[in-house]
Amino acid sequence: MSVDKFSYKDKKVISIGIISELTGLSERKIRYYEERKLIFPERTGKGTRKYSFSDVERLMEIADQIEDGVQTYEIKKELTKKQKRDERNKMIRGQINAQFNMRN
Repeated sequence: MSVDKFSYKDKKVISIGIISELTGLSERKIRYYEERKLIFPERTGKGTRKYSFSDVERLMEIADQIEDGVQTYEIKKELTKKQKRDERNKMIRGQINAQFNMRN
């Protein structure tokens, strides 16, 4: 059975209260980072935010950068650059794999 080893990290199953406990950030600060488009929780049918372990890591990175004096708009700018790089690399890998009839 083949299971993506990182799939659990991206499952949005953790409540904001637990995220607050794990990161040491207040719920208010976590919601602020969401407003600033730095984090993207999913919502349940009743509107409850759900986060993943990847979100925990991102929040810890954000908190470290804020502590170092980096502004949220600068963090957003870097996240956008990283996402574009990641998308481009994924596309290139897909093209190479298709060219050589390879799978991930």
